[in-house]
Amino acid sequence: MDTTQSATTPAAKTKPGLPLWLSALIPLALLGLLVAAFFYTNPLALFSGNLPPIESLAIEKIELHPGQFVVTVFNGSPEALAIAQVTVDDAFWEWEIAPSAELPRFGRATITIPYAWVEGEPHAITLITNSGTTFTGEVAIATETPRPGPAQFLAYGLLGIYIGIIPVGLGLLWFPAMRRMGRKGLNFALALTVGLLVFLLIDTALEAIEVAGDVAGVFQGLPVAIFAALLAWLAILAVSGKQSEAERDSGSGRLRLATLIALSIGLHNLGEGLAVGAAFALGEATLASFLVIGFTLHNVTEGIGIAAPLTRSNRQAERANGQEALAAPVTKDKPSLKVFVGLALLAGAPAIVGAWVGGFAYSPLLATIFLGVGVGAIWQVIVEVGRLLLHDAQKHNESVANWINLAGLTLGIAVMYFTAYFVKF
Repeated sequence: MDTTQSATTPAAKTKPGLPLWLSALIPLALLGLLVAAFFYTNPLALFSGNLPPIESLAIEKIELHPGQFVVTVFNGSPEALAIAQVTVDDAFWEWEIAPSAELPRFGRATITIPYAWVEGEPHAITLITNSGTTFTGEVAIATETPRPGPAQFLAYGLLGIYIGIIPVGLGLLWFPAMRRMGRKGLNFALALTVGLLVFLLIDTALEAIEVAGDVAGVFQGLPVAIFAALLAWLAILAVSGKQSEAERDSGSGRLRLATLIALSIGLHNLGEGLAVGAAFALGEATLASFLVIGFTLHNVTEGIGIAAPLTRSNRQAERANGQEALAAPVTKDKPSLKVFVGLALLAGAPAIVGAWVGGFAYSPLLATIFLGVGVGAIWQVIVEVGRLLLHDAQKHNESVANWINLAGLTLGIAVMYFTAYFVKF
């Protein structure tokens, strides 16, 4: 027997495996069979007994029209439910419902209640299902719900301009003075911007959590807010791409950063407009003049934060390296008027949209999504501005946690906190 020949004999061919599509399909098919078997055999029947399912009825909106309440409800229960009775201020009352008192799962209905409500007084509406479960919605201060029309549309649009575009534009007017600052002064302005954004981040996150509590349980309001923030943050990262420190410190890089700041502030102002529009529609903003003044003072500082990155151009970067004196005013590389108008609109105009939506078609779910997106965007902008401060500190062999940066951060938080006082007044 020739051993060398047997040693060189090629190995036996292995049998071909399953096609890729079939390998991927088999687990899905088995999973489908498992789910079908679960529903048909109902193995949990032993634990459930004859107990009725837990009912969840969300009162999404209560509108007040002359001589009647109009209530919009949503069934977030695992099964259908039926509304049996309605009370207004603890008294049983007549009511009509469309399309039916029997609400399927994920079904909506509109309940009309004839009632001579009194302007300025509170009311409580309670819905009672066939199982005896009660769900209550409150009208804090009775006032007629605005109906969409040219006058109301214009009024809410002006409200958005007052609390959004005008204060941001006023803040941008500090740009010429900020251009004359030295390196430490500009770092102070950037640190102040971080302080503003940190306050906005916390404020927006808390507002998102509060609004998420009004979302029907089946939509999982809080996870929706968290996922919206995460996806917004990753989307901005993807759009921004990878940049070197030199590119971030260039004129175009700082303009991009100012645009990101304006965008994040705009998303915050969108949620702000939603809240204000809804408050006016529900009659809860009785001190309207103080509310508008408070938001104006609160949002002026946002314009300063947008302008801060633009104050340090390529020419100023050269001066910071000792090539020219910083005392002389900078006249070159100045952004055009169109740039400032665009930034003011990007940051302020969403408040107009928010006021319209809040006044005419408020939705807790949409508000939660918008606020979550705002949280993600603001966080990424804080990271971007922080990188500028860190890079400048490293370039000059300094600690980023110096007294100037700490003072700017503290002042930014303090200004936002105390101007917010006027909003809560």
